[in-house]
Amino acid sequence: MAQQSIPTGQIERFETEFNGDLTRVDDADYDDARSVWNGMIDKRPSLIARCRGVGDVISAVTFARDHDLLVAVRGGGHNVAGTAVCDDGLVIDLSEMRGVWVDPDTRTARVQAGATWADVDHETQTFGLATPGGVVSETGVAGLTLGGGIGHLRCKHGLTCDNLASANLVTADGEYLTASEDENPDLFWGLRGGGGNFGVVTGFEFDLHPVGPDVAICLVFYSGDRMDEVLKAYRDYVADAPPEVSLLTLSGVLPDEELFPADAVHESKIAIAGCYAGSVADGERELAPLREITEPIADFSGPMPYVELQQLFDEDYPDGMRYYWKSLYLDGLPESAVDRIAYWSDVAPSPLSTVDVWQLGGAIARVGVEDSAFAGRHAPFLLGVEANWERPADDDANVEWVRDCLEDMRQFSDGSVYLNFPGFLEEGDEMMRTTFGPTYERLVALKDEYDPTNLFSLNQNVTPSESARADGGGCHE
Repeated sequence: MAQQSIPTGQIERFETEFNGDLTRVDDADYDDARSVWNGMIDKRPSLIARCRGVGDVISAVTFARDHDLLVAVRGGGHNVAGTAVCDDGLVIDLSEMRGVWVDPDTRTARVQAGATWADVDHETQTFGLATPGGVVSETGVAGLTLGGGIGHLRCKHGLTCDNLASANLVTADGEYLTASEDENPDLFWGLRGGGGNFGVVTGFEFDLHPVGPDVAICLVFYSGDRMDEVLKAYRDYVADAPPEVSLLTLSGVLPDEELFPADAVHESKIAIAGCYAGSVADGERELAPLREITEPIADFSGPMPYVELQQLFDEDYPDGMRYYWKSLYLDGLPESAVDRIAYWSDVAPSPLSTVDVWQLGGAIARVGVEDSAFAGRHAPFLLGVEANWERPADDDANVEWVRDCLEDMRQFSDGSVYLNFPGFLEEGDEMMRTTFGPTYERLVALKDEYDPTNLFSLNQNVTPSESARADGGGCHE
């Protein structure tokens, strides 16, 4: 695709009011600046604006709007759909805005939008505190929060977005706003689970909870030959588990010569992973039955620093590998669903791929749709289908496996999805309407108010109404 032409003089004028760095196509660091975590994404923006503060974000939004540019917003750059970069247009890059400030007395943290969960955990754990984050520490705070945020503390302390006390953002018209329960409460509702539709969020305020420094974790691997037995035992266990327990299963080959006996490295496995958000002694007692379902291949359960738990899966998701993930909220785990999960785990074309079943409920289910836009509170489980592979030649086979698995598993779901595992946004408006149901129109009303021209379209997009688009001008799609 040809690069979108922006007159040099216009860029130079933009640069005079921009405090960060502007990266152009011909710059030596252009390829590094445009790269994101998912190696499948290879897009070439016309300009990358590396912001250092809110003033830069306002300047970049204004420049993009005035020149009718396609806009991508980058936080941590870890979104599997690759929405942090675009062909042509402008990338508003927040990755240098990584400050984290903790107030241990009020148990709150202020976090800039370019921070990762590693940045947050480093600061909050200094005071024995945490807010629910993701399960890979290199994930960006912004994208995870706006899409909901399912992590290791979810059943006890809720989603990441449930712990959001306020957010600051720049809207499509360049206005800087605060959203909270007291200021712009409708916008605050939409930011908690409605994605990056309403502006460029520049900072977050989170509530914190006492966690760690050590937690009891479960990380036990069983043979894939016992997958049905293990999944059923997992299903029955979480039905009565206390809210301190948050678990998931991972089914696949999971090859690792350092972790497993030689005869098991290349064989199918199922793992149960997660933690107990309470005392270590109580956690070890509570998680013990999960380690005794049958004879394990390997068991790494026990006390672990919370920071290490947050980093436990980092090496499994290196920069530049190829990823395609999709999801479905499941109505339950009947025996027929267990059988299909076992089947799709066995036929994955890559040994690095997994079919995951996330336990939900607990604190997640105690928040109503009137309190946040997040749409998955009704479900007891989330199915995550992760294709992870290395060679471009294998792209088609891996993408097809994910899509076929999801199509098959829809029989156990209402069709709604977790916005942070969306594939490549190929389902568009239909996916969003199915996921949000009646509340989708409330999101449309917010979009009409804050971004009627759809300047922020590279996300799990809420499309403005036709009347708003006509009044506000053209939109980028």
